[in-house]
Amino acid sequence: MQESKQNARRALLAARTAMPGAARAAADVATWKALRDFLIEAVDEGATVAAYRPFGAEPGCTLEPELPERLAVVYRVMLPVLLPDKDLDWAVVGGEGTPQEPGRIEDAAAVIVPGVAVSLDGTRLGRGGGSYDRALAKVGPDVPVVALLRDGEFGPQVPAEPHDRPVTGVVTPARGFVSLR
Repeated sequence: MQESKQNARRALLAARTAMPGAARAAADVATWKALRDFLIEAVDEGATVAAYRPFGAEPGCTLEPELPERLAVVYRVMLPVLLPDKDLDWAVVGGEGTPQEPGRIEDAAAVIVPGVAVSLDGTRLGRGGGSYDRALAKVGPDVPVVALLRDGEFGPQVPAEPHDRPVTGVVTPARGFVSLR
């Protein structure tokens, strides 16, 4: 199972990296607009949204201002803090992305997660550390958990293990927000 997941990760991450910069930037704008539209409908202004800071070729990596700062205009934003044991802690950040106070993922009204791929049933393939799976185990059943993906990363069969936590929706540049509930 681990080898199958690693092979899928390698292929998908290589495709992300090969995406030309201009195409990546256009995809990021489309992804942001779809995420923003979803959040406006699903989450009250001022509510807590758990998010992440994209890096490398992840969706949202070219946005200026960055994803957390865009979200912080409307929401109370928490970002993950990776602990030495690979679990995630959370910190509430200000409009400029600086940590202000500790947070709890249990308090999130929505959770935006990174992913490498998501299958049609919501199985998410992450980077392999299990950090998000452990964090998502603490999220209430009615809280939307949305993965940001590139086109072509939603729909493929994703190898799953019992500890893998599903997402309830995805955002891709071409399809916008797709509910998996």
